[in-house]
Amino acid sequence: MTNSMKAVTIPEFGPAEVLRLDTVAVPEPGPGEVSIDVAYAGANFAEVLYRQGVVDVPLPFVPGIEVSGRIRALGEGVEGLSVGEPVAALTIVASGGYAEVVTTAAALVAPLRGTDLEVAAAVPSNSTTAFLVLERVARLERGERVLVHAAAGGVGSQLGQVARLLGAGRVVGTVGSEAKIAAAKAFGYDEVVLRDEVAGTGEFDVVVDMVGGPARRASLDRLAPMGRLVVMGNASGAEDVGIPANELWFTTKTVSGFNLAAFSAVAPETVGQAVRRAVAAVADGTLRVDVESLSLAEAVTAHRRIESGSTTGKLVLRVR
Repeated sequence: MTNSMKAVTIPEFGPAEVLRLDTVAVPEPGPGEVSIDVAYAGANFAEVLYRQGVVDVPLPFVPGIEVSGRIRALGEGVEGLSVGEPVAALTIVASGGYAEVVTTAAALVAPLRGTDLEVAAAVPSNSTTAFLVLERVARLERGERVLVHAAAGGVGSQLGQVARLLGAGRVVGTVGSEAKIAAAKAFGYDEVVLRDEVAGTGEFDVVVDMVGGPARRASLDRLAPMGRLVVMGNASGAEDVGIPANELWFTTKTVSGFNLAAFSAVAPETVGQAVRRAVAAVADGTLRVDVESLSLAEAVTAHRRIESGSTTGKLVLRVR
């Protein structure tokens, strides 16, 4: 096997144009890890944050938090997986998915049974997050009302469907433009409204906000007593929104946060179970994932589109 491979790197922080298709060393799996010959890599807003320097990563850095492909090699102590086996995997802890080969913890790998590799690359981050956020963080109960911001995006498209799967009584999404309403409605939402019209949507037991700024304040206002707001992003780039603890006390509301990278680092077995559940749900048709693929060399284009807020569904990069 060759000791070098193609990878998209972040040589310096900046706009999408700093991304470079480069040649780097092939990584080897450590104990408890596997290496994967990457077929497709998911393109996510998280990788935009790495490139912008919002998340402090060592440069040069290979982004890429999720992939599909085939097992290349097994690290010491890995059982239950075999070389050549098709898999989907979270690579979010150390990143590196925008490359021909990546390593990750074996616990974060899901064998594929009947799922196309292109579709599978879009599952580990967003679909897994939807299950973890609604079940473990928000503790959604049957019949409860759910509001999701950015409903047409990668994770928003999964949250609506998972909320419905878990028995939510009413599921409403918000989007940033009229053009996205029809796309979002196809993902399990009873109703989709523009984000600045959310005040007229009523009360909710669970609100999931990855937008931040005015949407975060509006989210708190939409919570019913005993309602839970889950914060899991700041796509608007707005200044942080302060939420007074006394307000939570007087209104009987809860605010929680969720970060998939941080949780994957400390609880890989738990996250891995959710990855495998998400992959199975896509394989049996319970969850729908809309995927558009670009070449690895088009990573700049993918980042531009994600930053513009014009995407619906999920972008993946063809690596092999």
